[in-house]
Amino acid sequence: MLIRYKKTLEKIAMGLLSFMPNEKDLKKLQQTMKQYESEDDWQLFLWKEEDIIGLIGVHFFDESIIEIQHVSVNPSHRQQGIGKAMVKALQELYQDKELRPNVDTAAFIEKCDVKKDII
Repeated sequence: MLIRYKKTLEKIAMGLLSFMPNEKDLKKLQQTMKQYESEDDWQLFLWKEEDIIGLIGVHFFDESIIEIQHVSVNPSHRQQGIGKAMVKALQELYQDKELRPNVDTAAFIEKCDVKKDII
């Protein structure tokens, strides 16, 4: 289930976000978290089953386009379709908008064969 990020979940979100190659540096990671917390057009969602095991972050460009900025799944839960499920849940949540990957998420979106459903 996709849930919206709350400040109380910051440590979990930072842990998941740190699995992204461009978020390894602590200062960069803190800047990214601040951006999600302070800018209305940046939204972070967490994937919860029994525990929170995934994260997807998006940037709302305008009324019709959402760009997927981050997709991360706890390594012990990978290869189970969770990343794809998060993207599909996001599609259902924002049916009237076009989802696009960014440079960092494009390879994942293509790999899990979701891109054709998005664009």
